[in-house]
Amino acid sequence: MDRLRDQAAVSAVVERAKGAVMALTGCSADAAGEQLLQRAKSGRHTLLEECWITLGTLAPVPPGPGRAGESCGIGAPGWAGALEQSDAPDDVTAALAHLGQALVRVMTPPELARCLLEHLGPDMSADAVLIYARRPDGGLGLIGHAGIDDKLAAQWGQVPPLSGMAALDALQAGEPRWLEDFAADERRYLLIGDPPDRWRSRAWLPVLAAGSAEVCIGVLRGRAGAFTPRDRTHLRGVVGLCAGRLRAFDTPPERDTDAATDAVQALFEALPVAAMLLTPLRATTGETEDFRVEAATAQVGDLLGRTGEEPAGRRLLELRPALAVEPLWQGCLQVLATGTAYEGEPFAHEEVVAGVAELSVYRARVAPLGDALVVSWIRHGSSDRQEQRLADLQRLGNLGWANWNLATQEASWSTQVFSLLGRDPAHGPVPLPEVPELALPEDTPALTRAVGELVHDGRPFDVPFRIRTSGGIRHLRLVAEAVPDRHGTPVEVHGFVQDMTARRRAELALVESERAILTQHDVLQAERTLASRLQHALLPMSNRPVHLSGLRVEVAYLPAQSGVHVGGDWFSAIELPDGDALLVVGDVAGHGVDAVATMAQLRFTAKGMVITGSSLTGALARLNTLLLHSRDSHTTATMVLARYEPRRRRLVWAQAGHPPPLLLRDGEAQYLRRPGGMLLGAAATPVYQEAECRLDPGDRLILYTDGLVEHPPDSIDRGLEQLAEAVAAPHGDGPGSLGPLLARMLPDVRRDDVCVVDVRVPGVQDR
Repeated sequence: MDRLRDQAAVSAVVERAKGAVMALTGCSADAAGEQLLQRAKSGRHTLLEECWITLGTLAPVPPGPGRAGESCGIGAPGWAGALEQSDAPDDVTAALAHLGQALVRVMTPPELARCLLEHLGPDMSADAVLIYARRPDGGLGLIGHAGIDDKLAAQWGQVPPLSGMAALDALQAGEPRWLEDFAADERRYLLIGDPPDRWRSRAWLPVLAAGSAEVCIGVLRGRAGAFTPRDRTHLRGVVGLCAGRLRAFDTPPERDTDAATDAVQALFEALPVAAMLLTPLRATTGETEDFRVEAATAQVGDLLGRTGEEPAGRRLLELRPALAVEPLWQGCLQVLATGTAYEGEPFAHEEVVAGVAELSVYRARVAPLGDALVVSWIRHGSSDRQEQRLADLQRLGNLGWANWNLATQEASWSTQVFSLLGRDPAHGPVPLPEVPELALPEDTPALTRAVGELVHDGRPFDVPFRIRTSGGIRHLRLVAEAVPDRHGTPVEVHGFVQDMTARRRAELALVESERAILTQHDVLQAERTLASRLQHALLPMSNRPVHLSGLRVEVAYLPAQSGVHVGGDWFSAIELPDGDALLVVGDVAGHGVDAVATMAQLRFTAKGMVITGSSLTGALARLNTLLLHSRDSHTTATMVLARYEPRRRRLVWAQAGHPPPLLLRDGEAQYLRRPGGMLLGAAATPVYQEAECRLDPGDRLILYTDGLVEHPPDSIDRGLEQLAEAVAAPHGDGPGSLGPLLARMLPDVRRDDVCVVDVRVPGVQDR
């Protein structure tokens, strides 16, 4: 829709420019269009820019001999003020083309000022734009402004024909006035501003139209300094385009002025509220397509967003196009169709009173008046706003007020109380002594006792109770206090009823949730205890290093500290019947009793297979088959199997998706290259490979599970680097040296189990 509106507006500007040329020169429409295109091309303009320039500078030129009817002749006087931008920088040319397109959406001088500020603000740091028009007395009238507040605009809205005004000086001379030296300019001119040094540099440019200047545009900047040659070229181009836009503004259609019209306008001008008289404008189909404002008060312009403009005589949608999708528009159509008055919802509107912005609440009302409509906006007073706030409070707080007169037995409730209690307002409020009867039988005694103590002793109460409604049980709260007479006898009761159903349900849900959490915690704690005991029984830990096949082996197992589950990390370090050493670390996915049971199954099966002669890769393949055919088909595990031959100091190892061992030799830590191998339980036909290396005297080999190197949010690669750095750092070779390594690697709170097998090959001096 916006694109179509812009296209229609552009077409209207082009046709108007062609029509002006045709009327003044007598050429055809095609010749006028061709002439505009040629002028645009020679001046490096867009066609739209050329149309604006034409509308702003075209003056009638009598055709010379032999020229009438031949071509669209344009005399030099008519084009003397045309914008020459053939030497303008490319960025200025592009900016002016963009402005020319934006001008088609500008319908009034105030909109023009805002459009220019949006255009010039980013380009040359413009902070304000003022548009003045010459008045019949020679002074100036502010017809549009942007970047200044309404208070300053009111102070400088009417400028008498005084000397020392830069805008008047520019109009009289027909040349721009560049105010770029604030100290000198302040001595020469009366500067606009409060204080004047708010803008340190200014430019006032007359808008030349048909050889004269009746409008002056001011560009005010907060920063000091001269306007560059580029800026001056840009501003001259801007006012050249604005000349056409100012001339092309649609003037409101002339209205028939008679005594009745004048009387109606005088009546509306005397009204203390915002109001206007509308007459419908109908299409050929008979449908109302717009309204004409026949009369209006001064406040209407502000409410329609057209401060300072005269609404009378203009179309309503011209004043406020967005009104077509607002409820007020539908209200006007509804009143025309039914003849019944319409009243809209309250809305907030910001207005400036004595230079201070205030937020006021208005309500629009539409009433029929013959074939016309009277639209008025009623400003809510303080009492109205207070009443509205009270209603909002009751609605948002889901409560209502109630009063009981104990002397007259009269009662009054707010509408919200009837809604909360599920009582028809036609039945009236319930007397205070009968209120307990509304509650469930279980809650009646407590409420009856509280009401009795209030009536007899004046003791206030805050009592919860329940009622049964069509929607189920509702939890309510009644708070009341007594107002005594001079003798201390209660004569009136004030209170409120509040719906606590949502809160009570949340409390009950929280209690149930806490109970479930405690139950689950006990179950998990019991499971952890059982798993921990199983783990300790299956993984006997030695407090001292053990010697296997000439190796010194130290092991460590640390359970996770976060959560209540025990993991499935495990190890084996045994001497085989042939004198070789078997070293194993593994990690079963998951936690709890199932993980511990799977760990035990893998640990003992792996040892049994290797002891009975299976190769390392054969053992891994059979363990994979075992997991695939277990009851829990989703169980997976990782593992490293290593066999050390002391006679040849040869280490043969295989892995199933597990991090590689770390070898420390001569102070340099390096991870062994992993042979192929997929984690256990992931595929039916995995391929496992072996790798081997020779262990020299003094070597140190670390086998571990991922809990040692994986510490989110850091990546596991970073953990592997830290482990290599920690192992390569100076350390002791005696028993218990694994402790400092663990202290350096592990965080304060462990999120996973950690299992480490530390293997050392004694040096020559240790033999």
